[in-house]
Amino acid sequence: MNNQQALLCLQQMSEPGYQAFTSKLLPGVTGILGVRLPKVRALAKEIARAQDWAGFLAQAPEGCFELTLLHGFIIAQAKMPPEQRLERVRGFIPLIDNWSVCDSFCTSLKDARRFPQPYWALAGQQLESGQEYAMRFGAVLMLHHFILPEYADEVLARLDGAQHPGYYFKMAAAWTVAECCAKFPQAALDYLASPSCHLDGFTYRKAIQKALESYRVTPEDKARLRALKGSAR
Repeated sequence: MNNQQALLCLQQMSEPGYQAFTSKLLPGVTGILGVRLPKVRALAKEIARAQDWAGFLAQAPEGCFELTLLHGFIIAQAKMPPEQRLERVRGFIPLIDNWSVCDSFCTSLKDARRFPQPYWALAGQQLESGQEYAMRFGAVLMLHHFILPEYADEVLARLDGAQHPGYYFKMAAAWTVAECCAKFPQAALDYLASPSCHLDGFTYRKAIQKALESYRVTPEDKARLRALKGSAR
């Protein structure tokens, strides 16, 4: 299968109503066909099982949102050595230009749990890139694969050192801090209360807001978060 054949498959699976719905969630993103994610994943699985998946990935996924997703899912699913997958992940990151591709790709990278060290390093590198969606990739990769006891303090430290004015990075950073509040409340709340917390005001407030909306944060911790939210920042 080549890109044109895959594009034809995607067009056949598209739904006008879903295209309109997705377009509202992704303002400014062009080439949206309106294919539901499970169908894109299923097509990726089919291509990933074929012998010519590497040839398919050699073609640039131009002009179509779902085709870019398809390439990302194939990278995540195809059988290949872990170091080769990591290199393909690196090559895919510059193609990410919206939050949906970023987040769907990150959740698909099961190697991040199997081989954590290189992916932890990759997340840190992307947070230092200065590029909004590469930095979002770093934050969301940590969110889905590294909110673990052995990484809790380091996740907060890496986010603390990452600064970008872009809305989509800030939201990912806030989401990740909020998840730390749910899973490691003592460390996360101590960080948010510390004078050495360098989160910008928007990210700080959004992190607290998301934590307050979580059913996994205790009433006691929510009381402390409300006090922090009310403090000047």
